[in-house]
Amino acid sequence: MATEETRTNEAQAPAEDLNEILRVRREKLANLVEAGENPFEIVKYDRTHHSVDVIENFETLEGSEVSIAGRMMSRRGMGKASFCDIQDLKGKIQIYVRINDIGEENFAKFRKYDIGDIVGAKGTVFRTRMGEISVHVTEITLLSKSLKPLPEKYHGLTNTDIRYRQRYVDLIMNPEVKDTFVKRSKIISSIRRYLDGQGFMEVETPMLVSNAGGAAARPFETHFNALDEDFKLRISLELYLKRLIVGGLERVYEIGRVFRNEGLDTRHNPEFTLMELYQAYTDYHGMMDLTENMYRHVAQEVLGTTKIVYNGIEMDLGKPFERITMVDAVKKYSGVDFNEIKTLEEARAIAKEKHIEVEPRHKKGDILNLFFEEFVEEHLIQPTFVMDHPIEISPLTKKKPEDPNYVERFEFFMNGWEMANAYSELNDPIDQRERFKDQEEQLSQGNDEANTTDEDFLNALEIGMPPTGGIGFGIDRMTMLLTDSAAIRDVLLFPTMKTEKE
Repeated sequence: MATEETRTNEAQAPAEDLNEILRVRREKLANLVEAGENPFEIVKYDRTHHSVDVIENFETLEGSEVSIAGRMMSRRGMGKASFCDIQDLKGKIQIYVRINDIGEENFAKFRKYDIGDIVGAKGTVFRTRMGEISVHVTEITLLSKSLKPLPEKYHGLTNTDIRYRQRYVDLIMNPEVKDTFVKRSKIISSIRRYLDGQGFMEVETPMLVSNAGGAAARPFETHFNALDEDFKLRISLELYLKRLIVGGLERVYEIGRVFRNEGLDTRHNPEFTLMELYQAYTDYHGMMDLTENMYRHVAQEVLGTTKIVYNGIEMDLGKPFERITMVDAVKKYSGVDFNEIKTLEEARAIAKEKHIEVEPRHKKGDILNLFFEEFVEEHLIQPTFVMDHPIEISPLTKKKPEDPNYVERFEFFMNGWEMANAYSELNDPIDQRERFKDQEEQLSQGNDEANTTDEDFLNALEIGMPPTGGIGFGIDRMTMLLTDSAAIRDVLLFPTMKTEKE
């Protein structure tokens, strides 16, 4: 019978073989416990270096003693000496274990280690005859026993469903996955550094709310037993952050989870990470400048370049971002000029001609937005600000003084995706109440993504909010672009999945 180390595919082995592997591993653990050497009782290990630290600093560490720790991913040679690959946070390093160096008894114990076990190794740094930087082990310790085999090393973990459900195995087997999430952390840290440097203050606002406003989305609902009241999970960060602007905190931002009871696809997950910021005494033009500068800053800091490649397409963040109105964008890509369309009937007629499906509740501005979604979005590959949206789809935004049918709003697009949404924030409480009234009417007509009136927010506006610019960024989509990840699930450590049946 082949030893476990020589099998080519343990995790995909026939059920009877896999059961035998599981039995053997548990038996090994039982023997260790019986001998008073339970690895799970070890509480710490004094590691001096990560793998990459040793490799990158070989010239100064050669001949020095180091201690490393990590997961044993492979083992070669089972005579009186073995080479093993140890994987830690930063990468892999080879260790050389010889019976003459650690003694017969310890070498016999080492021979019983399994691929996947977590070990600590102390020894001297050297370079093998093949030129590989390694650690010549003088002491090795079993720190944790792996009771289940890893996937076969040459094919890795490729089943996407299993990868998402068992992200811990995915991170072990696929180094590029770990790199994606290291970059995600760096992206968020870089955003924080940029905003902190601009005088913004990071805050936290409630996730459980009585009124889930600030976006067009269907909320999750729950019941809070202690108060015997129904609550919702927030769909946006907007309304509470604006309350803080009213309170005099002139520059605030929050990075946090929001929840939308919607579908799943490559760009949507029901819980995702949103960053919203609000700045007093500026407008949506100020938000455009901030967006352009922040995106360049993050790309340069995390990737070392302002040119990014996604799915083979290069996007240049170093050039000035294009700025175009929604009306002009629709005219450019559909040939329809909504400046020439004066009535709702004309808008419905041109929609029918262009095979755009319109609902009875849709007004002229809604139809303009449907044209934009149908004809324009897919063309917005390079960084583009689409400005001046119709008032019908922007209930929290200031009207344009020269044309009250439109508002001071932009959406930021790259790769055909909406990456951010920003306003000159509506601070007129009388106008805001009318907008909420219109939203309530839409709700009654079947638009279950419409906002409801938030009386406390209106009260805050009546106290007085200064002119303010605000913006919301999707952190997950930004991470997708900067890591060349195909789906939002690839940048969420634990994406939402349908519960597996036994």
